[in-house]
Amino acid sequence: MSRYRSIWISDIHLGTPGCQAGYLVDFLRHNESDHLYLVGDIIDGWQLKRGWYWTQAHNDVVQKILRKARKGTKVTYIAGNHDEFLRQFLGLAFGDIEICDEAVHTMADGRKFLVVHGDLYDAVVQQAKWLALVGDHLYTLILKLNRWFNHIRAKLGLGYWSISQYLKHKAKNAVNFMTAFEDAVAREARNRGFHGVVCGHIHKPQIKTIDGVVYCNDGDWVESLSALVETFEGELKIVEWRRRVLAAPSTLSIEHEEESLA
Repeated sequence: MSRYRSIWISDIHLGTPGCQAGYLVDFLRHNESDHLYLVGDIIDGWQLKRGWYWTQAHNDVVQKILRKARKGTKVTYIAGNHDEFLRQFLGLAFGDIEICDEAVHTMADGRKFLVVHGDLYDAVVQQAKWLALVGDHLYTLILKLNRWFNHIRAKLGLGYWSISQYLKHKAKNAVNFMTAFEDAVAREARNRGFHGVVCGHIHKPQIKTIDGVVYCNDGDWVESLSALVETFEGELKIVEWRRRVLAAPSTLSIEHEEESLA
């Protein structure tokens, strides 16, 4: 069991076949924190409008988060574009979970970080939502291929590997879009006087400094299976949870941690 001062997770996309809920349940089971931030796109309202998809593993994720909140973890839910329906409940709390559009996190050393999903700084989502919806359909098809591919890898005893993430990081237009997004989010944080920013939205886990602002993206639970964590010493890390143990419940999952900036 690992314990952190803070954990940020986003882009779970509960309600979609691409959601890797089993991995997330395993991560939540083996990691505790004083603060837990749900940084948007936790529930995929876009997909659920097209057709209902909800498994027991999706229920398990919700129940695990609610249980953490009941036991004293401060849980903050920041709405994203796929769960934008929650924006009508901003400022309210459900089951000890506060709903908001953005949050301010104070690091162990006193630095202030802006926490946002990031869709408000995505020109496609804001100016051409129809194009974002078309892209979402194409993305769903790629994720379907990804599930079959990883089913075969599991049969061969190999770990999880994301086709969709590989293709996205190789496409020049996608790389340019992600760079522009990161710059826009970091600029917003800098203009508002924050030392750093934590976001999700583009499914690319990252910790780096952009023009003096610490930019953090916690990744997702569709492709990268990652979370951002803050240690009690104030160090920020990306934790990737690529494997889960299905047999002996007493055996801890194998985690890979990539250390980055404090």
